[in-house]
Amino acid sequence: MSDKQLGFDTLQIHAGSAPDPATGARQTPIYQTTAYVFRDADHAAALFNLQEVGFIYSRLTNPTVAVLQERIATLEGGAGAVCCSSGHAAQIMALFPLMGPGKNVVVSTRLYGGTITQFSQTIKRFGWSAKFIDFDDTAAVKAAIDDDTRAVFCESIANPGGYITDLRAIADVADEAGLPLIVDNTSATPYLCNPIAHGATLVVHSTTKYLTGNGTVTGGVVVDSGKFDWMASDKFPSLSEPEPAYHGLCFGEVLGPMAFTFHGIAIGLRDLGMTMNPQAAHYTLMGIETLSLRMERHVENAMKIAAWLENHDTVEAVTYAGLPSSPYNHRVASVCPKGAGALFTVALKGGYDSCVKLVDSLELFSHVANLGDTRSLIIHSASTTHRQLTEEQQVAAGAAPNVVRLSIGIEDADDLMADLDQGLAKASA
Repeated sequence: MSDKQLGFDTLQIHAGSAPDPATGARQTPIYQTTAYVFRDADHAAALFNLQEVGFIYSRLTNPTVAVLQERIATLEGGAGAVCCSSGHAAQIMALFPLMGPGKNVVVSTRLYGGTITQFSQTIKRFGWSAKFIDFDDTAAVKAAIDDDTRAVFCESIANPGGYITDLRAIADVADEAGLPLIVDNTSATPYLCNPIAHGATLVVHSTTKYLTGNGTVTGGVVVDSGKFDWMASDKFPSLSEPEPAYHGLCFGEVLGPMAFTFHGIAIGLRDLGMTMNPQAAHYTLMGIETLSLRMERHVENAMKIAAWLENHDTVEAVTYAGLPSSPYNHRVASVCPKGAGALFTVALKGGYDSCVKLVDSLELFSHVANLGDTRSLIIHSASTTHRQLTEEQQVAAGAAPNVVRLSIGIEDADDLMADLDQGLAKASA
């Protein structure tokens, strides 16, 4: 079996796991422990010196979390992964080894509202900054990169509008500048999109969403492709220069393709402490076992509902990239060949007031600040997740005041359309 490339459906169940050697338990156990007994003093020293891989303390590594890390890295085609406490934590973990005071990251304008706030406001406290660029304009992305730029960041399928990024084109710009491309693959999942195959260096997820799929726990992950040469320039001293905390160990030189992953654990989790708990890892592992089945149904439902909404009397526009009318439809076949996801926005002719009425009138759709659940979800982004942005920023992010965001679940599509129909009737009354 080791010589055969296993299929996605097999890997989502088996990658990273084996029967528990102590008990024979087939499901990955929840190792609810803070610390681990060392064999002897030499074993402890080897672990702390990064000379041997093992478990020290659950802020750094945990057997349950380790299985999840390997499974997601395998599904994404990466060399390694680091799980953490949330999607927002994953974004900081991804930038932490790359950035420094005075450095910047070039990012897409089409991002989740919380990410825009994190990049436009919060990272300033670290002395970092972000340049927001329309990533459909690759020339503008290239022009925004300067000597202090340390990364390029975008979403594969952008939240909330469902816009699909031309990852290969952006990766080429990043490669030319000698910079890593970081792709948030939360909305697509590795089932629909493989950013590393399109040139991404790092992939981040909010595992809270489709990977877990049941709305029970928060989590995040950073997956490293293992393909970036951190030693090629002096831009990334955390990885290319001696690390004082490890007696001068140079992560890039000694650990090669695993340099970023080991740095994320040994430095990132050690000092930032954004740890995923084993219970959350367990729930996410169970969710991933059905990822392909769920994503197929998500996409099937989204396509049917988006096409129906596009022709509804009360609807001004639908942004779903799976529709032939979408300006991003031509990217589906190359970037997301199994479907355009299940996240999109709907602009209502009645404007802001109709959006609010619709949210309050639905019965099957849940009004929550989440996406990627088995349940269908709705939110009015301009008054919630994107409320802190200016109207200009809301429009640029795809969250204009006259827009609601739908996350289509795996219920019966006809039932969902009936619920939307009655809600839209009330909203336009």
